[in-house]
Amino acid sequence: MKNTAPSFLKHHFLIAMPHMADPHFAQTVTYLVDHNEQGAMGLIINRPSGLNLADVLEQLRPDEEPAALCHSLPIFTGGPVQTDRGFVLHPAGSQFQATLELGELNLSTSQDVLFAIADGSGPDQYLITLGYAGWEAGQLEAELAENAWLTCPADNAILFELPFDQRLNAAAARLGINLSLLTSQAGHA
Repeated sequence: MKNTAPSFLKHHFLIAMPHMADPHFAQTVTYLVDHNEQGAMGLIINRPSGLNLADVLEQLRPDEEPAALCHSLPIFTGGPVQTDRGFVLHPAGSQFQATLELGELNLSTSQDVLFAIADGSGPDQYLITLGYAGWEAGQLEAELAENAWLTCPADNAILFELPFDQRLNAAAARLGINLSLLTSQAGHA
């Protein structure tokens, strides 16, 4: 009997296949913050919410005018779970009140990281989201078995340096795949 250990995908990208029907995930690339036997958590990295950091800061610090830079810093829709909660993904090194160390990256969820970014004292690279994507135990594995997703190791250049509208195709290109050449139709002989 073959004994295979589960393969977990922490620090990987989930690339939605072209036939993804779920509107929350169609045409997305998701960074997996964690994946283990209890489930998975990720952040969609290519879907801007229409909000910017200034919009959020106006709610958190209504008596202070946000710096002009904050108007150009997008907030992304990280997923359909807890859409009122903020998450900031950034390189390791910076610590805030609520920071989870992920290896070469950190995930901060406290307001002080947003204030630091606004004040120019935060991390140099970051991705700010509202909400996250979550999967129960075995759910992501089932979706992978159904070919709903492609996976590849995450790339910080894609996360932090590429414009959001190039991230999906860049992640697929890491696998040598051009998503526009894939179809949702099955062939019949």
